[in-house]
Amino acid sequence: MRPQRFDLIAFDWDGTLFDSTALIARCTQRAAVDIGLPEPDFERCRYVIGLGLRDALEHALPGLPPSRYEELVLRFRHHYLGAEHELSLFDGSVEMLHALKRRHHWLAVATGKNRAGLDRALRASELTGLFDGSRTADETRSKPHPQMLMELMREFGVEPERTLMIGDTTHDLQLAANAGAPCVAVSFGAHHHDSFAGFAPLFVAHSTRELHDWLLDHA
Repeated sequence: MRPQRFDLIAFDWDGTLFDSTALIARCTQRAAVDIGLPEPDFERCRYVIGLGLRDALEHALPGLPPSRYEELVLRFRHHYLGAEHELSLFDGSVEMLHALKRRHHWLAVATGKNRAGLDRALRASELTGLFDGSRTADETRSKPHPQMLMELMREFGVEPERTLMIGDTTHDLQLAANAGAPCVAVSFGAHHHDSFAGFAPLFVAHSTRELHDWLLDHA
């Protein structure tokens, strides 16, 4: 079978394929407390997931001197790396990705993680080699700037209308809009599905099974 509508399907990682939203928010809270700040609101910490780490911390805890963000980054990584082994893919993600590969879609990851973090996650999930391409926030501009998705489109010679971005946050959907590409949202990650309407996603999936079925029928 050949792709019906999209040649390139780009996935966000955290909160879309990887069940890491709660841990990332908790690690942000713990990092703030470690450097003597009040614990930030959990929902505020969830909201910034998907951005590059430094950008996320600046949004979650605005107004700090630049040197304090470096402290935050170090403490966040300390907590996250200590618990990363507990994380896993959402149930059904592996089956969905393999089904798309059998349809000859190009698969990519466009993530706010850094390269080292994504590579660790891919190895732990035994997905190294399944994706045809990827971009991380330390290699290019952070979401919602369109650069990472535009670089992936150029890499595979795919036009925006033949590219689909899938993510769990408005940062992902804004990235797609900025790149001129359609998007699909998932509601089981960091942002509430009520916030997606303004980005006109083709579909909002409430489970990986729903996403899988929609992609096989419409992608």
